[in-house]
Amino acid sequence: MSKLVELHEAMSRLDAAWADADGSGELSREQLIAVSASIGVLQRRLDAVHIEVAACISRESRPELGAEGLAKQQGYRNPATLIAATVGVSRGDATRLVKVGEAVAPREDFLGAPLPAKYPRVREALGSGALSAQVAAAIIALLDRCRVSVGLVRVAEAESLLVEKAVGLALDDVRKLVVRAEAWLDPDGVEPRLEEQRSRRALTIHERDGMVHLNAVLDAETAAPVVTAIRGYVTAAFAARKNAAAPDAPDADRRTVPMIQADALSVFAGHVLECDARVPLAGATVVVRMSLDDLEAGAGSAQIDGIEQPVSIGAARRMAAGGGVIPCVLGAASEVLDWGREKRLFTRSQRLALVERDGGCAMCALPPEMTKAHHIRWWSRDHGPTDLSNGVLLCETCHHRIHDNGWDIRIDGGGSRGRVWFLPPATVDPARAPRLGGRARFDIAA
Repeated sequence: MSKLVELHEAMSRLDAAWADADGSGELSREQLIAVSASIGVLQRRLDAVHIEVAACISRESRPELGAEGLAKQQGYRNPATLIAATVGVSRGDATRLVKVGEAVAPREDFLGAPLPAKYPRVREALGSGALSAQVAAAIIALLDRCRVSVGLVRVAEAESLLVEKAVGLALDDVRKLVVRAEAWLDPDGVEPRLEEQRSRRALTIHERDGMVHLNAVLDAETAAPVVTAIRGYVTAAFAARKNAAAPDAPDADRRTVPMIQADALSVFAGHVLECDARVPLAGATVVVRMSLDDLEAGAGSAQIDGIEQPVSIGAARRMAAGGGVIPCVLGAASEVLDWGREKRLFTRSQRLALVERDGGCAMCALPPEMTKAHHIRWWSRDHGPTDLSNGVLLCETCHHRIHDNGWDIRIDGGGSRGRVWFLPPATVDPARAPRLGGRARFDIAA
């Protein structure tokens, strides 16, 4: 009855936290916190009971019982299927319950003498309501993976450490903890795991319903520059919104993070096809952390900022050797900047002059490398010249915003010292009051 007593105590705690409120909408902020914590205690207590029951169902359904096994008698193939059907969880969740139950249940030797549980510290934490079933499953899965390769002493040490650290953590944080613990527990296994993961890297591309679908599965080493670059682009895009010409306008940039990430991939691919400058990103640098001892010894593991999966020291060395600084040397010789109608595209020299004037996207201030030079009077429709007075730097989003919603652009002054003005459509501002754009927008003198 002790388990049920603990459940009743947890329920009483929830009842006390709820007090006299008729519904959750009537709870004060303090009550909401207390009720949420009480629900957590109740859920963990219930998990402990459920795990023990799952272990007993598994024992009563063991294969040697054949048709007399509990699950078979009830018309189910195995205990996990029985639990999934009776509780209403997935077979995967039910299987995890069974595995945790078996790992923390008391055991017997061949003579029937009692033995401690396979993982006694996890059992204690479950019994006290400190860990949930999902957290316990994550810890046990790691300990099972390393049990043979590192030995029982190290596994016991890791079990104590993980149980201590996992208390009070969210499941996502526990998973990160487990990933790092595996590299600490079995450093010799990092390189083989990385090689196995690398052998499974893939990128598939197909079209369906008018859309192109990309599915990438990347190992940590391959993913590091991809993740860093895309996150840097997202950071820069959100930073640009703070200085947008009309942040509350109906056509302002309201892209979601997935949309921005998709745009980032397009921008990077376009940059490769037309590469004449680097694409710096907002604080985007691949950082690989390792200890000096591990680096000198060539053993252990390293951590990439922003990626949970550790890499081997060998992978860290390869990444360091592959990275570098690309200097940009600007010549001082004079070059023709205005090409009239002789050239369809703005030259590199013209682009440098536009960067000097606009400082990046003239409308939202994204960095220059995230922009393209566009004709104010279109080349094809308006027969506009490819001159500085007819050019402006715009990111892809602002370019679409201007053309799709009727913004006008005016340049006062000439060459690289002119100032860019944006005239909003009447739907944004009925008065169509000009708004200063480009670098001058941030100049006090302007």
